[in-house]
Amino acid sequence: MESSPPEAHSGGPTAGQGEPAADPGDRGARPGGIVGILAFAGIVAALTQTLVVPLIAELPKLFDTSASNASWVITATLLAAAVATPVAGRLGDMYGKRRMLLLSLVPLVLGSVVCALSSSVVPMIAGRGLQGLGMGVVPLGISLLRDVVPAEKLGPSIAIMSASMGVGGALGLPFAAAIAENTSWRVLFWVVAVLALAVGALILALVPGDRPATRSGGFDLLGAVGLGAALICLLLAVSKGADWGWGSATTLTLFAAVLVLLPAWGWWELRLSDPLVDLRVTARPQVLMTNTASVLVGFAMYAQSLVVPQLLQLPEATGYGLGQSMLAMGLWMAPAGLMMMAMSPVGAKLSAAKGPKVTLAVGSLLIAAGYGLSVPLIGTGSPWSLLLVTLVCNSGVGFAYGAMPALIMGAVPQSETASANSFNSLMRSIGTSFAAAVIGVVLARMTTDFGGFPLPSENGFRAAMLIGCGVGLAAAVVAALIPVHPATAPLRPAATSDATEVEVAEATEAKA
Repeated sequence: MESSPPEAHSGGPTAGQGEPAADPGDRGARPGGIVGILAFAGIVAALTQTLVVPLIAELPKLFDTSASNASWVITATLLAAAVATPVAGRLGDMYGKRRMLLLSLVPLVLGSVVCALSSSVVPMIAGRGLQGLGMGVVPLGISLLRDVVPAEKLGPSIAIMSASMGVGGALGLPFAAAIAENTSWRVLFWVVAVLALAVGALILALVPGDRPATRSGGFDLLGAVGLGAALICLLLAVSKGADWGWGSATTLTLFAAVLVLLPAWGWWELRLSDPLVDLRVTARPQVLMTNTASVLVGFAMYAQSLVVPQLLQLPEATGYGLGQSMLAMGLWMAPAGLMMMAMSPVGAKLSAAKGPKVTLAVGSLLIAAGYGLSVPLIGTGSPWSLLLVTLVCNSGVGFAYGAMPALIMGAVPQSETASANSFNSLMRSIGTSFAAAVIGVVLARMTTDFGGFPLPSENGFRAAMLIGCGVGLAAAVVAALIPVHPATAPLRPAATSDATEVEVAEATEAKA
């Protein structure tokens, strides 16, 4: 059901209009246990995204298809996640975040089962699409923390939940590589299905329910369709442009469709009292600039994830490759993901002392430093040098990923927490998509001949890392410019306080 457009938009409710946070004691669960369960959910979601990476090269042979068709196994998840994440966030605000978290696990389980039973590439793509529909788990989990965790524990809890994505990715590569090399690839998907079921059982048993916002408006179906169509066109053009040709009719038509759909969607959203995404809240400087930083951090995070595995696996005879196996590559990459979790309490303490804005800026600078460090270390012939690069970069990612949800939740009404966090997560995903396109073009253009085959050159890898460094610095500049009211600069969770930056902003606007 769509919301009817009123004559004037009154804006979102303030945080004070939300219901009080649920009591963790309602289900006998301690806050630490709740955070652990939700972080486990984030790990499973991240594992789902990375477990096909070792299979990509084998899929054409496994399913007797082309490499281009096989690449849709990744693209389907990306597109489905982009469409489902903002929808899941809005429904979480309307009907309860815990309820939507549980519902998001359903397609994750079903998709895993479909993939495990697939005998051709079409059902595999369909299963991966279903898995993508469950990718709202992380932003929903972060938003649920605001309702079920005591205020004094919210900052560290957000940092841990955000870091779970890094842990899932870190475990996913070596786990998937080991399974793929030693047993049937189908085991990967059965394991994910079982883990997702376990997460659902733990949430049902131990995580208290939140109280959804009491709103009279219905779900903005037309807004969901419009945003979904625009995102599909954008991400298809970005992810497939290199294959189809950036100047091809298909790619240009998709970009043109985005230019038509997004303004039309924005016009529609501004007419509604209960839109899918409250663009007036999104346009507030703190939210807008945090989302801008999210795009840049998503780009910077993903660029090194594309470069370092290739450097580890290229033949040593190239002079800069390290000749590692798929399993060894995964093991070399794993510590970097775990570093995100290790640094999360440090980032939380920095946010509590100086505010999440500072933490985001410091994290972005660390990302840039890691990229800068890589330039002289590429070609040294040691995997330890690349490990150092990824450790520094992912320390910064851990800081940034914990700070961005805190900045968002400090600036939006409690009734829109899940929607705002889901939109922020979507911005990061768009950043990663652009990283894949840009870095892919750089490495495809800067090649060297190796035994008659073109491979990305050493200078190509350096150029890619320099781009990542520049984007990290840009994210730091944006973070430094995020306006935060002095009274709320340190992380001060809004779960138990009506005095949020939303009200500060509204008061400032009223005075103006």
